[in-house]
Amino acid sequence: MIDIDTKEKFLRVAAIYGANASGKSNFVWALQLFRRIVSQSLNNVDDGAESVLKKCSKPFSFEENKGNSEFEIVQILRDEEYQYGFEYNSEKIVMEWLYRKSLKTNRKVTIFERTMQKVNLGVYVRKKCEAYKDQIPPETLLLSFFNKLKLKTDIFKTVYSGITDVLVFMSDDYEDTRFLDALLPKVIDGKKEKLLEFLTAIDIGIKDITYKEKETLFFTFHKGADGELYPLNLYDESEGTIKSIMLFIHAHMAIINDYVLVMDELNVKLHPLLLKFFIDLFYDNNSMAQLIYTTHDTTLMDKKFFRRDQIWFVQKDELGHSELCALSDFKVRSDASFEKDYLAGVYGGIPFLKEFSLKEGE
Repeated sequence: MIDIDTKEKFLRVAAIYGANASGKSNFVWALQLFRRIVSQSLNNVDDGAESVLKKCSKPFSFEENKGNSEFEIVQILRDEEYQYGFEYNSEKIVMEWLYRKSLKTNRKVTIFERTMQKVNLGVYVRKKCEAYKDQIPPETLLLSFFNKLKLKTDIFKTVYSGITDVLVFMSDDYEDTRFLDALLPKVIDGKKEKLLEFLTAIDIGIKDITYKEKETLFFTFHKGADGELYPLNLYDESEGTIKSIMLFIHAHMAIINDYVLVMDELNVKLHPLLLKFFIDLFYDNNSMAQLIYTTHDTTLMDKKFFRRDQIWFVQKDELGHSELCALSDFKVRSDASFEKDYLAGVYGGIPFLKEFSLKEGE
């Protein structure tokens, strides 16, 4: 648990389970859209390009009347708790709000509340921001707008950075080599010893790694029977090895900076022991980093590895709405097998399969 000297303590790791098409990936995808709107809503204003709201407007598909979308996040940043959110559609920001609560006094104050008609600024920022509030375009977040200004308050930059520092990766991102092309040279130059230590720990046989700068070619080195080291193009390594190197970069970035890392389908192409090895990296007492991931792998669904409040399920109803709940919401016997009960459907979040045959006439 992460202890920040408050009444509440926070989880270092949480795993989300669910059937195919239950909404697990949508949870990660929604966070990605949220970050994208925050970081890009000030872009393309008045230049004729399609706005990020247009690109990121994804209303529920199974209803005739398409409503607005809404995001909200609660974060602990420094000694304060920030509650920030907004409602939007493809054309404009409908509502936006930001509140701050002191973790020491529990006092909550309004930083701003925005509707399509007006912007109400709280006492803390009113004098600093009042002159600018009518300049905010309807498709731009107030948070993004004020983050760009040089103000005598850092509250907007604090919240903006807190959101954009959440690292979010969909399952397709693991196959995008542009990530390695951009970041692996810096890792090899600055953290090569730590990377090799990691690769040795997971026992994949890599003894060294280098790159050619002009061509952005990476080479791993393996020891042959004669004791010599032989080069191999990194992209000729197994997909699991490539993913492991990407995971090292993600985890290192999160742990040294106290970021939140959110990953979709973390278990894919990883042996269960390697999955546990990666998860265990986040139990570093010198870091406040958090890992949230979706998975189908139930091998770690055991009280030896996870508390009940670390295991979450996504369940979709007959109308296509998804709901997220924790194992701690259920009454569980002290001798219960989390994995066995989950696969038996006790907690939901599994597919309900019917009999089927490929033979004709059956």
